Amino acid sequence: MSRRALPYRTPGDEAVKAQQWVLVVDGQGFELPDALPDWDYQTSLHLRNEVHVDLDSVYTSTGLTPDAKLSLVVVWTATGSGLRGTAQRISLSGGGTHTVELDIELSGTQLGGLLTLDTQLVLAESRETGVVAAPRRGGSVLWTDRRTLHLQGDAPQFPIAVVDFASTQLPAESAWHVQLSGEMNTATMGALLLLVNERKKQVVTAFQNAASPRPIDKVYLSAAYADIARTMVEHALADPDFNEESDYAEDSLGATLQSLLANLFPYTSVQHLRQRRDQSPNLFATEVQAAVGVFEEA
Repeated sequence: MSRRALPYRTPGDEAVKAQQWVLVVDGQGFELPDALPDWDYQTSLHLRNEVHVDLDSVYTSTGLTPDAKLSLVVVWTATGSGLRGTAQRISLSGGGTHTVELDIELSGTQLGGLLTLDTQLVLAESRETGVVAAPRRGGSVLWTDRRTLHLQGDAPQFPIAVVDFASTQLPAESAWHVQLSGEMNTATMGALLLLVNERKKQVVTAFQNAASPRPIDKVYLSAAYADIARTMVEHALADPDFNEESDYAEDSLGATLQSLLANLFPYTSVQHLRQRRDQSPNLFATEVQAAVGVFEEA
């Protein structure tokens, strides 16, 4: 565990000890690896850990008194989606040694890229009095343990949500809808969302089987991917400031669109593509379909 200088006293390494994170699959626990190559956005993560906290030692080393309110918190951050959240918070009080069981489930649609889990012991509420250099501000981090996990599988790398289109403003009989929003420097996984109509059971099943699709699944997936690519290309070309030379942040929407256009049209500039789209929109849509290779592997 890395240490950094803080303006208040913190407990020693012996006062708080975390075990290894465990990945729970079908009720069985496995030591969490460094990467999950088969992960996709339809897969949520069920994780468990155990942290031993010697509260008497914490009080002695920090200068806090037993009436201080402490919490053990798990905070997650995903670079792919640009999202961050609190997965679990457990209050601690009294004295002696506490064994805290952490059990969290993270929705796959909110993840992607590099997932960071920060387990932290924090001062839950501010304190007016205390010994010199004792932590006083609520939220002060007394101890932290960090674990990272790479989520970069070969399955579709964009968030997917299954919803009933009849309860939305979308056409009730459509199969999917590609939702794109945000600026070019927005994290791709926070700007792109594929909505799948839960009434289209075969399409839903195809995405559930995306990591190992059946022949019929490949047909639906190929059509969906072609439509996603066309929507993303159109979104890029509709932005007059977008071009292949713009400097976008890694994992941003702009960088993703640059990569997509370079793969689909490796020898054509963005300016030329924009001109072709403006001159003949229908023909250009067919050119995108050909570049994607729709149904080639169906």
